[in-house]
Amino acid sequence: MPPVNDLKKKAKFLNYVLALRPDEFGLVPDREGYVKIKDLLKAVHEEDGWRSFRQANINEIMVSLPEPPLEISENSIRAKNTRQIPKRVSPENPPKLLFTCVRPKALYAILEKGILPMGRKHVVLASEKKMATRIGKRIHASPALLTVNVQNAIQQGTLFLQAGENLFLARSIPVGCFTAPPLPKEPRAAKSKEPPKPRERNRFPGSFFPDLAEQEESVEPKKMTRKQRREKDIGWKKSRKQMRRR
Repeated sequence: MPPVNDLKKKAKFLNYVLALRPDEFGLVPDREGYVKIKDLLKAVHEEDGWRSFRQANINEIMVSLPEPPLEISENSIRAKNTRQIPKRVSPENPPKLLFTCVRPKALYAILEKGILPMGRKHVVLASEKKMATRIGKRIHASPALLTVNVQNAIQQGTLFLQAGENLFLARSIPVGCFTAPPLPKEPRAAKSKEPPKPRERNRFPGSFFPDLAEQEESVEPKKMTRKQRREKDIGWKKSRKQMRRR
């Protein structure tokens, strides 16, 4: 691996990645040889000493070198010598098994509908688990590895194209032609708690209205002593005599 402090060595390495062995780095150029710059950066970041390589470094190569071996079109890049780029061909003796990785959350849909390109033109498959996992980690930290039975897929009408030594392409892989790891466990739904009943607010904030009915029921009449009853009877008799005199 060349050191990243030399522009010529950087350019030479990128030319090797884009023109000679893109499949070695898990890349699939389009029909014109272009690769998305973001995909190229993800691939080279996996190499020792290239973690800090950015698009600014690519721009530096294009500006500083008198004849850079690369050319850029919008957000894509390719090697100028397109004759060296591996062509897509129908494999004569495809491997029995191919591998590809997906996001774990996509497993539910994949088991129902099959493996689809997921926003790309083709499903990218590798002849080795290591390469499939390397590509899969670019989309998810812990991707789910799928194993494709090539002969079963061919019998169901799947056409494979070979892109380099290690990579293969397909429009889709039908259900029943691949195996997948166990489905991820769905998190248990939390029990819904009943919301607390709202307290009845006083219609007149700051005021207090006692419940008179409750107070009347709670207040019991006091019992009179004998002396009090006697005094009451005497007072009543006196007032009656006075009324008669009048």
